[in-house]
Amino acid sequence: MTADWDARVDAVYDDESLGDDARVARIDALAESAPHPAIGLFERAGALDSAGREAEAEPLYRAAVAAGLADADPVREAYRRIQHASTLRNLGRVDEAIAMLESAGASPEVGAAREAFLALALHSAGRHDEALRVALEALAPTLPLYRRAVLAYAAELTHPTA
Repeated sequence: MTADWDARVDAVYDDESLGDDARVARIDALAESAPHPAIGLFERAGALDSAGREAEAEPLYRAAVAAGLADADPVREAYRRIQHASTLRNLGRVDEAIAMLESAGASPEVGAAREAFLALALHSAGRHDEALRVALEALAPTLPLYRRAVLAYAAELTHPTA
């Protein structure tokens, strides 16, 4: 059932003819038959979030955690941390967003998204040097050349040499 349900969720997001409200309504309907209540809550939050309705999405992200999303679907939980933190940042709750992202472990499913959204949250908090450092450190492993130099410059942003 999970693969079929996931395919139906993906189809809603792939349907470019849907506006935000229609997408939210379709995801709400699908959430009723989710393989686990926490998964349904997460998908509802994500639909609201992508529609720019962060204030409505945020309590649903919290509800998904309380309903056991981490146990029901660890991959979605990794996504939830990124999305929820982004929502918190957009709601002006920047310190909460930073704390959530800093406590998130590495996850191959989200790649460097944690670092990208942490850099955005740090920037929103006015911590520009830290934001740039985080972004450069995430970028460095992808560089065929200059990796060591970029990492050294990144370190200097928040730990200047004497």
